[in-house]
Amino acid sequence: VQLQASGGGLVQPGGSLKLSCAASGRTFNGYTMGWFRQAPGKEREFVAVLRGGTRATYYADSVKGRFTISRDSAKNTVYLQMNSLKSEDTAVYYCTIRQNFNVQYWDSKQYYYWGLGTLVTVSS
Repeated sequence: VQLQASGGGLVQPGGSLKLSCAASGRTFNGYTMGWFRQAPGKEREFVAVLRGGTRATYYADSVKGRFTISRDSAKNTVYLQMNSLKSEDTAVYYCTIRQNFNVQYWDSKQYYYWGLGTLVTVSS
């Protein structure tokens, strides 16, 4: 399994970015896909996850109402639309995937496959 994230960059506070993550290596029908982030000096933290099958979405409180996770199953790609960005959103964003949804979806240790990450910098 390979995950390739893209779309990061420098954006001003209040701006928007859309991250993409393409998965390859097998068929991913029904897989759960998500995003985590890691700021300098901090642990990796949960951002959002889209559950395979039901397509239910879950968000960290810090991004709820500003970020939207979506998926294009035909392209094996998950997206993260980020609006109203704040300086505290600055981090390397990682996409991840797992076959079965886990109720501890916010725990990075529940995921085995990770992309290399894409840097998002929110600064004026």
